[in-house]
Amino acid sequence: MSDPEHTKGTAPRTDDGPGNFVDDLVRDDLAAGLNGGRLMTRFPPEPNGYLHLGHAKSITLNFGLAQRHGGVCNLRFDDTNPATEEVEYVESIKADVRWLGYEFGERLYFASDYFEQLYAWAEKLIGEGRAYVDSQDLEAIRAGRGDFHRPGVNSPFRDRSVAENLDLFRRMRAGEFPDGAHVLRAKIDMASKDLNLRDPLMYRIRHATHHRTGDKWCIYPMYDWAHGESDAIEGVTHSICTLEFINHRGLYEWFLEAIGVEQRPKQIEFGKLNLSYTVLSKRRMKELVEGGHVSGWDDPRMPTLAAVRRRGFTPEALRAFCERVGVSKRDGVADVTLLEHAVREDLNARSPRVMGVLRPLKVIIENLPEGEVIWFDAAVHPEHPELGTRRVPFSRELFIEREDFMEDPPKKFFRLSVGREVRLRYACFITCTGVEKDPATGEVTALRCTWDPATKGGDSPDGRKVKGTLHWVSAAHAVDAEVRLYDRLFKVEDPMEVPEGGSWKDHLNTESLTVLKGCKLEPSLSGAAPGERFQFERMGYFCADTRDSSAGALVFNRTIGLADSWAKMVAANKVG
Repeated sequence: MSDPEHTKGTAPRTDDGPGNFVDDLVRDDLAAGLNGGRLMTRFPPEPNGYLHLGHAKSITLNFGLAQRHGGVCNLRFDDTNPATEEVEYVESIKADVRWLGYEFGERLYFASDYFEQLYAWAEKLIGEGRAYVDSQDLEAIRAGRGDFHRPGVNSPFRDRSVAENLDLFRRMRAGEFPDGAHVLRAKIDMASKDLNLRDPLMYRIRHATHHRTGDKWCIYPMYDWAHGESDAIEGVTHSICTLEFINHRGLYEWFLEAIGVEQRPKQIEFGKLNLSYTVLSKRRMKELVEGGHVSGWDDPRMPTLAAVRRRGFTPEALRAFCERVGVSKRDGVADVTLLEHAVREDLNARSPRVMGVLRPLKVIIENLPEGEVIWFDAAVHPEHPELGTRRVPFSRELFIEREDFMEDPPKKFFRLSVGREVRLRYACFITCTGVEKDPATGEVTALRCTWDPATKGGDSPDGRKVKGTLHWVSAAHAVDAEVRLYDRLFKVEDPMEVPEGGSWKDHLNTESLTVLKGCKLEPSLSGAAPGERFQFERMGYFCADTRDSSAGALVFNRTIGLADSWAKMVAANKVG
């Protein structure tokens, strides 16, 4: 029940982030020489769905503790329910952990690796009179457990002999009984104030093919029985789990004591991550997928790690967010604007700048000859001159954003209108001289403009100033793309706060996805690889879709806009 591949001793902190109470407890244990000064944590997901943002906090906590203190962290799948588990989920979880920046190497385990040992320990408890086969149905078992006000009632099968219990349990394993015919229960105390100690279930019959063991087993251990024992087998020193398991700690320790574990893992509970405007329940997310409210588990509006990765979030941003949220002893709700701030902050530092026009309006430069092309240099990143420049073409016909022109502008509109001069970023000054309209609808279809050759590069030699600077794309060189604009999936801060007679799905944001076709991008984006991220100047941060984008058919997802609500609140001293 130990692992020789651990690193002994306490390592100094290697991060610059704030500590937390779990980190402090671990440091104290290591300093005191607990478990011989070694540290082993684990991340134990169930392979019955995709990981979400809440799991990111647990992953960063468990793997981060091991990294900071010279320990190791295991990835162990709690694969004890074959009816809901699939290889697809196993592979997606492995990919998510690696994407977040953590490598488990050969430290990949499954609860199913320990089924024989768990079974042997179960027979040991039966032989000691500490477990029995109960033939009641689950409804009767639940009723018999009582509640906080009423003690439980002993099962009529609680006093079966050891021989009878062993015979029935072995026949359960052999597949002689249908699902639900019997269960194995620990014999503890039906009057205990801790409801989890009222003869909890250890095994149930389930005739289902397991994704790893096939049809070898038809009885499967319950989570509470498999979890602590798997920790013990691997030599886990600190079992870090979310707060709902604090009520299971007594049972966790009872099972470890019953099988005779000398060096028991220490269970430490922390508050799980919840986010405003977000639903992190697997059951609720499954309803969204199966109900067609989203396109799948990796729909960029979903809070799964697969979805945010597809949307363009970076692992660095998520790790920074988890660090800022911190680790507490109480459940709470983190403001989603803090997550958005972390994403913007990271993308701002790393994203190359490009120009893309999402709702194009044609501009004709009347005093530039047809066929003439002028190339301007534009910075790849304004804060990283070492990245150099990119070349952007300027020609007679351009595209600007439709919202950057108004025929009858209000007083504080500083973009383009008839008779007004503006700057085209990196290029020159242009003045609008007239418009072309659709005779049937009156809609503006093109702008007539002139450019000032003396302003090449975007500055005026005579010192005149313009208040508006627009992004633009040369029509002859533009790359066509589909752009998907994503917004929050829910309209309200707490989607689970539902008025009487309503549904949580009534809070879905019907405008959470806008698909724009015929967008025009600068030519440097023609070879954008799936997953590549950019800042579209003035428009936000975008990522080439990893599922649908290709060299011949570009599709970009807007990761997030440029406006930063959290930064504004910090500046106003409304948050810390």
